[in-house]
Amino acid sequence: MQKLIRITTVPSSLRTLLRGQSRFMSDYYEVIGISGDGAALAEVRQNEGIKTHVVEMTRTITPLKDLKATYKLYKVLKAEKPFIVHTHTPKAGTLGMLAAKLAKVPHRLHTIAGLPLLETRGNKRKLLDVVEKLTYKCATKILPNSTGLQQIIIDNKYTKPDKLLVIGNGSSNGIDTKHYDASLVSQEKKEQLKQELGITKDHIVFIFIGRIVKDKGINELVNAFNALSKQNDAIKLLLVGPRENHLDPLLPNTETIIMKNKQIIVTGVKKDIRPYVAISHALTFPSYREGFPNVVLQCSCMNLPCIVSNINGCNEVIEDQVNGLIIPAKDESALKNAMQFIISNPEKRKDMVKHTRSRIIERYEQKYVWNEILKYYKSLK
Repeated sequence: MQKLIRITTVPSSLRTLLRGQSRFMSDYYEVIGISGDGAALAEVRQNEGIKTHVVEMTRTITPLKDLKATYKLYKVLKAEKPFIVHTHTPKAGTLGMLAAKLAKVPHRLHTIAGLPLLETRGNKRKLLDVVEKLTYKCATKILPNSTGLQQIIIDNKYTKPDKLLVIGNGSSNGIDTKHYDASLVSQEKKEQLKQELGITKDHIVFIFIGRIVKDKGINELVNAFNALSKQNDAIKLLLVGPRENHLDPLLPNTETIIMKNKQIIVTGVKKDIRPYVAISHALTFPSYREGFPNVVLQCSCMNLPCIVSNINGCNEVIEDQVNGLIIPAKDESALKNAMQFIISNPEKRKDMVKHTRSRIIERYEQKYVWNEILKYYKSLK
């Protein structure tokens, strides 16, 4: 059986972003995972039933550590002799593609699920552009996970168009539509959670799920909600996800508002987001950049209208005024108006709900995405 190696920078990506896919591919390839050490990697071994190797990689620019990680990856790849190496996340992509090329792996695939470098400027941007081009040069195929992202790569001249391929309708892993089903959350569970969070039947609840960082539009979201909450005490904002102050901190004023505004509820990371989605009325997702946003898929699949930025990925899942609202990125005023629209137009909100779940099942059901990826793997000779 030919070997397929999947590499991510941190193990939580291998566990969460590719959940179930490695086990599925194990029927056709000997699948091996490579990432940093941690409990998440142990979960991957157990839940996906695959062999793993530990190679520590950083998410920032660390030349000496990067060289060391590249050498370790090279040694593993030389020993394993895979037919395919498929990398995800920026640092794993650069180091993994370089190591795979040096190890003469025949098929070197890198999935692009967003371009963090687009938010940088000056000399750092120039350096990151060089690194991005190196990654693409070492790969045999680049797999953007949305058509919008593919166009951005072409516009920035990172590689030739014929080296790019969007598989299926986009998305790296699709969505388990049977899991993300609002009917699975009991009324009792919803009432219990609402009571815990101080939410009544009269509240309109907005939810954000993801990293609580600047790049996700949290500064704009908190300011927009804060302005609305001064006029309306029957609204709540749930912030569900991890803080990454060391990588992408929020503005001090944003932190102050989060701390002082009693209508903003910070839950931290939740292993199961479904109960929180089930008690909400709309997802607010004003991200600056995405590849293909899993959270938008998950919430839409659970019948939630989504307010999203007009960026690649988001604007491929959401159709304005049909299953959500599309606003310009980094536009606090437009975000505030969109949230007010959700509050003021309950009938339109209910109409949007009718077009949420069915659209996701049709285009992004997990088994469909997995089979499209497998079909591409099988085409490699």
